[in-house]
Amino acid sequence: MAESRSAVVAVGPDRRPIATTTADAPNVKARSVGAREKTAARLLGSTANKFYDAEVDIDWDAPLQEGKGWMPEHRISLYGTELWDTLTPEQRIELGKHEIVSILSFGIYAETFLSANLLRVFGRGTLSDHSLYAIAEIGEESRHSIMFGKLIEKAGLRPYLLPRTSLFWVKLGQFLPLGPATYGVTLLIEEVLDRGQREAMNDPNMQPHLRQLMKIHVLEESRHITYAREEMVRGMQATNRVNRALHRVILAAAANVTYPLLIDPRVYRSVGIRPWRGIRTAVRSETYSANMQFVSEPMVRFFHEAGMLDGVVTRWLWRMTRALPADIT
Repeated sequence: MAESRSAVVAVGPDRRPIATTTADAPNVKARSVGAREKTAARLLGSTANKFYDAEVDIDWDAPLQEGKGWMPEHRISLYGTELWDTLTPEQRIELGKHEIVSILSFGIYAETFLSANLLRVFGRGTLSDHSLYAIAEIGEESRHSIMFGKLIEKAGLRPYLLPRTSLFWVKLGQFLPLGPATYGVTLLIEEVLDRGQREAMNDPNMQPHLRQLMKIHVLEESRHITYAREEMVRGMQATNRVNRALHRVILAAAANVTYPLLIDPRVYRSVGIRPWRGIRTAVRSETYSANMQFVSEPMVRFFHEAGMLDGVVTRWLWRMTRALPADIT
């Protein structure tokens, strides 16, 4: 029986609660993909039958629960450091709240970037299922951005806006030709968020609003990940050796830009720590490597199978991210 709305349960058009498990995770073999139009038709059907609107499917009027966290403690950037030991339990919750707001703020920029690329897919002038699904995904990404914004508002914080320099590089990425690198960047954004959310959404110690947001996002992003994975593989198979090398390097370089943008150094001011002291401590810690590898592992293994990690320069750039599993480095 479905839980009451006061429990902030996410429900769909059939009013049933969302049941999201690891079974919803995309399952696409890296070097063997289905027919493009067949996949697109299936994703369009799924979009029509399984969609959620956080405006009505999360009870935003329900109060936050005192003492509940915003991120699992072991995923907070300062966990396990000397600075972490100086924080009170309340400060640890506060830092986690600011870090999730930073991630969601970046997520809004990222959803806009992805939507711009999807609009280019539609703009190629066909009305195939592949092209129509791109428009359908833009609609979902727009709802996700609104959902992220409402949670930031619920947290009582202002969004963390990107610095002008970082925003310049994000905008510049929209001029990259559509191909394996652009779909790889899509996966870099979506799969990293997906991996972290799958862990947190099942944690009863997290704020209910946050957990339900993550359940909605994970369920719908599974379609987006399937779409991007197959397009990246098709792109790699359709281009020549020189272009494949170029796309690999572009993706690896993008990874080195994207990971640092997730946590804004200004979050540390919320607990009385200077921003650069906080970010320096976080990046040098063992927690950083552990978290990078955790959120990246399924994606990185897929890239490896698809040939996106081949090449000396590519592998060197990926090692700089500290996101590679030990057996791939």
